[in-house]
Formats: sequence, C-alpha cells, structure tokens
Amino acid sequence: MPQYTRRDFIKTAAFSAAALAAPGLLRAAEAPARRPNVLFILADDLGWSDTTINGTTRYYETPNIEKLARLGMRFTHAYAANPLCSPTRASIMTGLYPARIGIIQACCHVPTVKLEATLQKRGPAWAKSLMVDSVTRLKREYVTLAESFKGAGYRTGHFGKWHLGPEPYDPFHQGFDVDVPHTPAPGPGGGYLAPWKFLSTTQLQGQPGEHIEDRMAREAVGFMKECKAKGTPFYMSYWSFSVHAPLSAKQEPVDHFMAKADPASPQRNPVYAAMVKSLDDAVGTLLAALDEEGLADNTIIVFMSDNGGYATQVAETSPAGFHDIPVTSNTPLRGGKATIYEGGTREPCAIVWPGKVKPASVSDALLSSVDFHPTLLDMCGIKPRDGLKFDGVSQVPALLGRGAPRKVVFCHFPFPVPTLGTVPSTYVRKGDWKLIRFYCDNPDQTDRHELYNLKDDLGETKDLAAAMPDKVKELGLLIDRFLADTQAVVPEANPAYDPKAKPPAAGPRAATPEGAANGRHRARTPSA
Repeated sequence: MPQYTRRDFIKTAAFSAAALAAPGLLRAAEAPARRPNVLFILADDLGWSDTTINGTTRYYETPNIEKLARLGMRFTHAYAANPLCSPTRASIMTGLYPARIGIIQACCHVPTVKLEATLQKRGPAWAKSLMVDSVTRLKREYVTLAESFKGAGYRTGHFGKWHLGPEPYDPFHQGFDVDVPHTPAPGPGGGYLAPWKFLSTTQLQGQPGEHIEDRMAREAVGFMKECKAKGTPFYMSYWSFSVHAPLSAKQEPVDHFMAKADPASPQRNPVYAAMVKSLDDAVGTLLAALDEEGLADNTIIVFMSDNGGYATQVAETSPAGFHDIPVTSNTPLRGGKATIYEGGTREPCAIVWPGKVKPASVSDALLSSVDFHPTLLDMCGIKPRDGLKFDGVSQVPALLGRGAPRKVVFCHFPFPVPTLGTVPSTYVRKGDWKLIRFYCDNPDQTDRHELYNLKDDLGETKDLAAAMPDKVKELGLLIDRFLADTQAVVPEANPAYDPKAKPPAAGPRAATPEGAANGRHRARTPSA
C-alpha cells in the first residue's frame, strides 16, 4: 500500500472540504474527468547514450524505455535547462529558465535558505571570475506544474527525488497531494538497498535488500489505482533516484553485466549498467500497471533526464571493486554532467500521447525542459492561470508533426567545477550552431567564446569561433538579450585573480557526485 503521511491526509481532507463548500471549485474538480492522466518520468543523471533509444549503446539494456519510445515520439534534440539537477527540476516545475529563477547549481538540500542569486564580492586568487551564489530553494511564489494540474481538479503525486528544498519548500507546499518518500535528500546516500540510510524510519521502511526504485514504482502504482478507483485524473511526477551516485546495485544484474562488459568500450561499468536496468525495470512496472488498469489509452507519458551522464570515476561502488572504471560515457557527445557541452544537457527524451502522437515517430525539433509546463497544459486542455508567463513554449505543434515551435535553446551555468575543468559559462543553440561564452576566461579576464556546428561536428571538436567572428557576434547578441531578459546574475572579473595560483586540491569525496557543492563554490564536483 502507498505510504502517505499525515500531512497528505490533512491536505487531501482540506481540499475535499473546500470543494464541498464551494460549488465553483467542485465543478472545477468534476470537469477534468475526461482529461488524460499525466505520468512524468524524470531520470537522475541518465546520459544521452545510457539508453537504447538513441542507438548509441550496446552495453546497457533498456527494453521498457525503448517500448515507451515506440509508443510515442522520440526527441533527438531535447535539452535540460542546466547540466545539474536542481536547476533543471525547477525549470520543469515552473516553465522558467534557471537563470531567471536563480537556482543555478545543485544546492537545494543545504541548510542555508537563500532566495536571491548574488555575485560574490570577493573571489579566490585562482579564479578568473567572481562567482555566483545560487538560490537554494524553489520559492513558493512560483506556480508549479503540480499547482496548475491541482487547480484543474487533478490529484497530484510525487514519487522519488525532489531536491528543490525541504519544508516549507517541499512537494506538499508546491502543489502535490502525495509525496513519497518525502525527503529533501540529493540522492540515496548509503545505497539503493534497504535499510535506506538516507531516509528516516518515519519516511519509509523496506525489507532488507529491497531496492528503492522497486519500492517507488510500487508506491506509484498504488497511487494510480487509488485515482482510478476515485474516478479522478492524476498528474504524477515519478522522479527516480536512479541513476544518481552512489554506485549501488543488486548483485545479480551486476554479475550479468560483468560477463557482458567489453574492456575496450567506454561503457563497461557493471554496477552502473545494473543501476540503469533497475531504472528500466521501474519504467516497466509503471507501463504494465497502466495497461492492467486500463489507463494506458488515456495517459500522457513524458520520459526525460535532468542532466547528462556522469562521465568520470567515483570513490567507491557497491558491490565493491568497480570504482576505477568510469561511470559511463556520453559518446558521441562531449562532456557530461556539470559541463556546458552537449553531454551535459542533451538528454534522452520521449513523449507518449495516445491517439494524438504517431507511435515510433521521431522529431528533430529543439525542446527545452522549460517547455514541459506549457506543453502539458496545452495537451490536457488546461488554460494557464491569468497572468502566468513561461520561458517555455508548447511543443504540441512538434508532437502533431506541424513544425518546430522553438528556434533557440539557452543554458546559463555560471558555476565552476575545477575538478572537471568547468568554467562559468552560458550557451545558445540556434539551428545547427552553438555558441558558448566562457566568462572572464581569456588571459586578460575578458570573455572567451567557442563556436560549433553540431550538424557537422556533434562531438564539439572543431571550434570555429576564430574563423567565424560574424556568427559569434550574431549568436552573442542572443546571449546578451537572454541574460538581460532573465535578469541573470553574470560573473565578473575577479580583481584578486593571480595566474600563478592554483585551485585547492580535491578532497576525498571530490571524485563522487556527492562531493557536494554546498551553496559556496569549492573545488568539488556537484552533488546532483
């Protein structure tokens, strides 16, 4: 049975009482009965080449994700709004760019509550630019995707990772009726198998060895069944913990992928492959439940990842012994999680819309994670609240084969990760062209640019900036306008910069994604 909290009961009862007391609200709740359900599956740290839907892996096995893609449309140019998780999650919830929200790094689990992004006044001698301090909570003044659906009479449920803030910035305070397991944790610290160290016993308990993804899938199925029994349409965020660090997996699939690994392949870590399989198994559980409950023909499904795959090593694995093997590879894309290159933000993505989207179709339309809020409302016939504005656009024209509604995609990532060689930066993609602005990165601390033609050079190996100054200027103006429109906080030259100074040595946790960026910029890798 689903593990709902007392808070869930109180909120549900309050909404029901309000509906009975207000005829207008009751009609709003009854009206969407014929509207489709929505299931939003968001993987954590799953790279563009980590599933079989893009034809870029022979190692990982994802038959259920592949089935989902066959049921709908696969987007080959889908982008997370940031190469880290919290900013992308905020963009999905609000339909706004992280640059506008101010959440520009994965720090929404830290104790410090910071609601406005600011530029630091001082910087370390090794840094060419002053650094931006991120917002650490998704402010409640934003209208979230869950609130939009709840206002239209949907029952709303969140299952899995949140990482946009603890109470009072948790899912219950952001439009969700149900939140399991109700944790602000950035990942399943201590491992995926029960007993779960990252959860208190009041949040969720599991049988020894139970996998958290298996449990989350069962809880989500219980929510679906409850909504069906009540005749209520649902919006559900299934935001998996997989495949975020720590590298932790069941022994049986690890053994399977050990035997399958090719030492010459960049994708050969059997623990990570087993983690991908657990994610795919969860997707299979959800799809099977939709079929069994007769809900599949009336349920929209979105599948996406929050940022690119983690393309380096970790400090330890469980089972042990695989820490010296890179976690994954985003090949043919360059870079990965926490980088500004394609491997950091280009994601596997598929959308199922029964009766509307042609099965097994493929779109090369540009899509950003900021598009999901307006797109899903449009698909369900829900009008946004009066005055609500989005940075995102509805992708319904692309889904119906009527052209690409988006011409450009932006990413603002003013966050250095010295251990990965990441420099504070912003990019714009327009058509086949991508321009990256690296702040204060020239020897004289002026901005440096890289320019790529992704049609000819998907791996971003040939920088054309010096050869094409007019294109750099054209796209640079788009970045200028984007930064001005979103009122983004932009790095400036650090007056204390010393070219002889070196970043501090990485700490013992720096080799893992859990070497947390804790709201201050340090020479560590990001936590999510």
